[in-house]
Amino acid sequence: MRWVLVLLLSTRLAFADGEKAGDFDYYVLSLSWSPTWCALEGDARGSPECAADADFGWVLHGLWPQYETGWPSYCFSPYGNPSRQTTDGMADIMGSGGLAWYQWKKHGRCAGLAAESYFDQARRAYEAITRPEVFHKLTRAVELPAAVVEEAFLTENPQLWPDAITVTCKDARIQEVRICLTPDLEPRDCGADTVRDCRLQNALFEPVR
Repeated sequence: MRWVLVLLLSTRLAFADGEKAGDFDYYVLSLSWSPTWCALEGDARGSPECAADADFGWVLHGLWPQYETGWPSYCFSPYGNPSRQTTDGMADIMGSGGLAWYQWKKHGRCAGLAAESYFDQARRAYEAITRPEVFHKLTRAVELPAAVVEEAFLTENPQLWPDAITVTCKDARIQEVRICLTPDLEPRDCGADTVRDCRLQNALFEPVR
């Protein structure tokens, strides 16, 4: 009996650090509202994304492989890690090369692509979505229903529909817009654990600094 227990524990440990790269059902393209992240985390970290001369609005938080329920992370990948030049090259849409490295380590490896191909795909997904300019033009903080943010993205992106996009909140602020895509980067319905929207009617939305 003891050896059976040891075998079971060993099997679990073998899968504790990550899943097989390339084994996923769809992507979540996560767009983070930079002023929210800076207020809650980035300012305290001294992130370059939050510098006084930065002008970030909707930044690419990540392109995340997902299962229909749940998601893989820290996968075992046959490909090497990206160079510093590659991760720094994503700073224009991700805010910093440090975020690009972290996203590769936690999520990117799970895509089953070489690092350069993964970041190319992430950039294509980001650039295929029109970020509503109205939010970038705000001059003061406002409180609004989270549904207004989703409606603005749907208006600017007629290829999307309500079940393909979700808005998240954190600490009563608009946090992220998440868009669900096939592995070929076509819009699709989000999984049941992704599609839930923030329902706040007075979420804080701060302007770009």
